[in-house]
Amino acid sequence: MKVPVPDEILPADRLGHVHFVGIGGAGLSGIARIMLARGIAVSGSDGTDSPTLQALRDLGATVHLGHAADQLGDADTVVVSTAVREDNPEYAEAVRRGLRVLPRSAALAAVMAGRRVVAVAGTHGKTTTTSLLTVALQAAGADPAYAIGGDLSATGVNAADGTGEVFVAEADESDGAFLHYAPYAAVVTNVEADHLDNWGTEEAYVAAFDEFAATVAADGFLVCCVDDPGAAALAERQRAAGRRVIEVSAGAPEALAGVTLWSPGAHYLADALAAHAAGVALGYDPADLARGVAAYTGTKRRMEPKGEAGGVRVYDSYAHHPTEIAGDLQAARALAGEGRVVVAFQPHLVSRTRIFGTAMGEALGAADEVVVLDVYLAREDADPAVTGALVAGAVPLPAAQVAFVPDLADAAAALAARARPGDLVLTLGAGTVTEVAPQVLALLGAADG
Repeated sequence: MKVPVPDEILPADRLGHVHFVGIGGAGLSGIARIMLARGIAVSGSDGTDSPTLQALRDLGATVHLGHAADQLGDADTVVVSTAVREDNPEYAEAVRRGLRVLPRSAALAAVMAGRRVVAVAGTHGKTTTTSLLTVALQAAGADPAYAIGGDLSATGVNAADGTGEVFVAEADESDGAFLHYAPYAAVVTNVEADHLDNWGTEEAYVAAFDEFAATVAADGFLVCCVDDPGAAALAERQRAAGRRVIEVSAGAPEALAGVTLWSPGAHYLADALAAHAAGVALGYDPADLARGVAAYTGTKRRMEPKGEAGGVRVYDSYAHHPTEIAGDLQAARALAGEGRVVVAFQPHLVSRTRIFGTAMGEALGAADEVVVLDVYLAREDADPAVTGALVAGAVPLPAAQVAFVPDLADAAAALAARARPGDLVLTLGAGTVTEVAPQVLALLGAADG
């Protein structure tokens, strides 16, 4: 559900008691964590329990499982996840009472008020780049506040309210949220058509990035990774419009000479260069920032090592777009060395699979063995004409090396049966496929024992 952004976004300390509908999600949980750190009364609800919910309880939030109207209590403001539907009883009760109802973007803007904001946007690489910039700034002594779409491996959390003036925020373009932040500076990793269920056309999606860049402060700057044609074109247009534009390219990594990154892959190098360039443009020491980049240990679900069993290493990553799949398979191939790459992929959203399903399958052809799960529906309804079979059928490998395994419960066994010592197993997707990795390790460990 898309909740409108109010004309005036109040600072967080003027929102009163804030109730989050869908508090366990990556976006809302981070905002709630920052509000709790500031002493704001926070409550919320979610469909299933999780370590994230328990962490918020430990910080002082009142968190309910399931949704019911009376759970709003004495809330003054209600923040609603995009995954929430209009018939949600808490949303309906908030409307009935005439409470202030905010989308995620407005709630994030509320906690960013008064800080020097750096917004990190792009079709791919937002979470990694936001994480890298945060860690680099911490190494340079900035102690930034941050809100990231994934948990930093070093801290185990996706958000914190630092004591410094800088606020680093992942700026999501999927629903237009990134148009409401008015940042001091911005980073754009790439611009490639996605989320067409919201934007309608590629042209509208690209135009949104120009609108985003136009929200940057007149004395601020825009960092673009120009190896990507879409970001390069954006840089050219914005420079012509008089904006200060800083270009970075993986083909010219002198700024990070001698730095060993946590993962191979040209796209990860580009993310690191963008983060470093943004930190330098903010006025921090290049050597300190490079030290922070070198110390970065990754973000949960971004080429995250999950363990090893039976001579097989298992990784998990969030890739769900063809370009992201290709990039992570490039990294996986480098990590695998002489071993094979065995992949499980779960398509995310019916709308995305309808548009990009064939390209997803083609990208998966860079693996040696492929298991495709059924579509993770998230906020959409099922379509019998759009399933994981569409993706599996497009994988350019011999039939024996590709399997469509619709049920998540069967995926681990399918992977374990294909893997052999020396291989690298990679689970890919933005949904529940992340649950498969520990099951694969358990099966491989049992077989090895």
